[in-house]
Formats: sequence, C-alpha cells, structure tokens
Amino acid sequence: MRQSKLFSKTSRDISSEEVSLNAQLLIRAGFIYKEMAGVYQLLPLGFEVVEKIKQIIREEMNGLGAQEMLATTLQSKDLWEKSNRWSDETVDIWFKTKLKSGGELGLAWSHEEPLTNMMRSHVSSYKDLPVSIYQFQNKLRNELRAKSGIMRGREFLMKDLYSFTATEEQHNEIYNTVKESYLKIYSKLGIGDDTFVTFADGGSFTDFSHEFQTICDAGEDYIYLNKDKTVAINSEIVDQVDLSEWGVTRDELKKTKTAEVGNIFNFGRLKSEPLGLMFKDENGDSIPVWTGSYGIGVTRLLGVLAEKFSDDKGLIWPQSVAPYKVHLLVLNNNEPEVRDWADGIYENFKQSNIEVLLDDRECAPGVKFADSDLIGIPYRVILSKRAKDEGLVEVISRHNGEIKKIDFNEIYKHF
Repeated sequence: MRQSKLFSKTSRDISSEEVSLNAQLLIRAGFIYKEMAGVYQLLPLGFEVVEKIKQIIREEMNGLGAQEMLATTLQSKDLWEKSNRWSDETVDIWFKTKLKSGGELGLAWSHEEPLTNMMRSHVSSYKDLPVSIYQFQNKLRNELRAKSGIMRGREFLMKDLYSFTATEEQHNEIYNTVKESYLKIYSKLGIGDDTFVTFADGGSFTDFSHEFQTICDAGEDYIYLNKDKTVAINSEIVDQVDLSEWGVTRDELKKTKTAEVGNIFNFGRLKSEPLGLMFKDENGDSIPVWTGSYGIGVTRLLGVLAEKFSDDKGLIWPQSVAPYKVHLLVLNNNEPEVRDWADGIYENFKQSNIEVLLDDRECAPGVKFADSDLIGIPYRVILSKRAKDEGLVEVISRHNGEIKKIDFNEIYKHF
C-alpha cells in the first residue's frame, strides 16, 4: 500500500469524550472510526489487523476439525422462548425489531439457540456425532455503558464455536482441546504470558464457565490470581468456591485487573432438550445431544492489543498481527532519482511477499516519523538521498528502537 493512496488519515487530537486509551490510539492512528458510543467502523489498517487475528484463530479452529460457516443475524423469537432466553428480564442486552408483516425478531447477541435448532436437520444418529461448527460474525448487544472503547462495543466481531456430541465424555475431550487451542492463539498474539484460564460465573449462558482473562489496566474485570499463576478465579465468584479444592488460601490470591478475551461453556443438554435436538444411539434410543459454546471477541482483542502494545508515541504491533511488516519512509520524495529508487525497493518488497507500507507523501520528515511511531508497524526503513548514495539503509525496530544499517540489496533477505 502507498500511504498517499490510503484514505484514512492520522490525527493529533481526539474527542475528550473518548476516555479509553485503545480507542484514542486506534482513532488517532487511522485504524478505526467512531460512529457512535460503542460502535466503530474498521478502517483499512484496522481491518488488516483484524484479518490477521481471524487467520490465527481460523487456523486453530480448522486444526480442531471444526467447520466454518456463517449464520444469520436475525433471530427467531420462538426459539429463544423455548430456552427461556427471549425475556429482557433474563437477557437484558437484546436488540429487538418488528416485522412489517407482524411479529418480532431479535438481532443476534449469541447463536446457541439458532445453531442448535439448525443441527436438527443434520444430526439424527450417533454416527453423525461429534461435530463442531464455528463462524466469525458481528454480534449486537444493547450494553448500558460502552466506555471501554473497542474493548466493549454494542456491535463487535466475535468468533463463536459450537460443539455437538453424543456423550459428556466426547464433549469433555473437545472442551479441553479448545481450551488448549485458545491458549495457543493468545500466545501467537503475544499475550500468552498474561492470559489465564479463569473459573467464572456463566452469566446468561450457564451456571459456571471458564473465561480467558488477560492482565490489562483498562480491563473491566478483576480476577484473583495465585503467585504461581496456576489458579485464577473471577472476583464475582471467589466467595462462592471452596478454595481448598484449588489448593490455595485467600491470602495466596492477588486481586488483578484483567480484560476478558474469551470464554467457553458446557451446556450439557440444556439447549438440546427444549429445542428438540436428538439422536439415536446404538440401541435406537432417542437421546438429547450434548452441546458446548466457545467464544473469542476478535475486535475486543484489537483493543486489548492496543492497550498492551503501545507507548507515549503510539502503537507497537506484534509481528503476527501488524497491518504491515515494514514501513518504508521516503525522506526526499521530491527528488526524482530518490523517488524512483524508493519505488524500485517498494516493488521488490512486494515481489518478495513482504507486506509493506510506503510513505510516499509530500510532507516533512518529522511528520513521517511521528506517523510511523503512531501507526506502530514493526520495522521502519529510511529511504533518503544519503542512504541511496551510501548504499546503506537504516532499519529501525519499533519494538525496542534498535537501529541497523543494511546494504539495500540485502534488505529483502533481512526480512
């Protein structure tokens, strides 16, 4: 991408109403646009990061044997009434709308009910099980407060996986495999060391669940974490559990600020029984299917990464999710020989399949340096008349500021 063609622009100022660091940085750097409270547009740079996050997740989900699909956002009132989750008293985050022909629809905040119902057309025998399906889809939740930037939106992108098994044993095998897969995902995103499997309240889903909580000062949750970081319990239920079963005392737990980045639920037959998802076992008996649900907030992760990987100059993206790997800064763009030389290097980067953003704008070097710091691409390469004459270009790491001078003919091998 040539930065002169990028329609989104960086900015120095931000609305005083935007109190969260992640939204301030992502808006200023041109990754997102705020439509209204809790609702953000993904601009090209933000879209690139989200696609990288999705691909990391997708590879893990496919590795589990799960199959990707895409469900509708419109939800049937009848299905949710069968599971007793249509009522606003039970689930207080519904967006609902009315059909012109009469009747009421919900806008998806989750998909357990419709996808469990859908599987009635695909599961009839124990031979059809187990099966797992997943999707990336926008969820809509009528949150009372949306003050954490993109980390808690009224509309957000989520990966939700659903498992359907014949037995609890089959379910537990998938559940534990997904748990390990989630930890791999967070490690690939660069937050593995700060993310913990946490025992938690199931909320609107079930009695208890496991959350994946990342240490983050901007988070909305607190967990109690022991010093060895092997036990993590959500603060909402820490007084409800028998700590002796966990091998810790209350004094050994430290209250820690966190952001939830994933959750997994064991529904058992709670969904399949009221919705009529049954299968025939080896004896021909009709039995309800065992179900599970597994979520990761994709756009929430965008916000968490912005909070954790940034400094007073701007964003510092991990290589695994950066919108581009290399930021080429042309400092003498008004000189044809330098511009042509820089264009050649840019094309060679592209041919080498190295993702690159070329700052070919007509603006002062200081502006380019400041914007590069703000956008946070892992490596900055300085292309100038002096570099052309010397045959050496500066490569600067956004992560630690390390500077290397490299022969420009060898620079592609460096990356």
